[in-house]
Amino acid sequence: MPPRSHDLEQISGRTLAHYHQRAEEFRMGTRDHDVSQNIAALLRHLRGQMPFTILDFGCGPGRDLKTFTGLGHLVIGLDGTRSFVDMARADSGCMVWQQDFLQLDLPAGYFDGIFANASLFHVPTRELPRVLRQLHATLKPQGVLFCSNPHGDNQEGWQDGRYAAFHDLAAWRRQLSAAGFSELEHYYRPTGVPRAQQPWLASVWRQVAG
Repeated sequence: MPPRSHDLEQISGRTLAHYHQRAEEFRMGTRDHDVSQNIAALLRHLRGQMPFTILDFGCGPGRDLKTFTGLGHLVIGLDGTRSFVDMARADSGCMVWQQDFLQLDLPAGYFDGIFANASLFHVPTRELPRVLRQLHATLKPQGVLFCSNPHGDNQEGWQDGRYAAFHDLAAWRRQLSAAGFSELEHYYRPTGVPRAQQPWLASVWRQVAG
């Protein structure tokens, strides 16, 4: 049975409240994170001419909005946490939409690429097909989705006040393929250490028709 509406409201409400209460701590703790490998992974697969229109899905305080803008691209942020939206708008000068991941309202065929860095793992597995179809629909034909999530053995639930789902590569591939994406590449992060010390699974996907 899919989660009932009030269950989904609790999942979103508690997770967003967790980030809201720790917004400044989160900004300070992540502002120097180097995700240049992930940004490059998205950009090298985009087709066409710059500037590209990019959705930073789960933009948080806006760190990566400034990076994409500095590279000459048109970027829009999206986050469900009000304090992050305010921070991101003030710090980046970009348009930032406040939207719950489970209640998205996205324009059709608008973005060349989506940068979902450390965000989609907050979507319950039963809701993931719907959310991925919405991301598929907001991409232009042959658009690209980048995602990076902490991986695991397909368990999910509450962790430190946030709802999180930890997919392995095979399960993640099934989800993305079913939603109409074709895999371009994947890798584990951080680089240069044994797999047991690489908690992040990054993957890049092209939108395909159908």
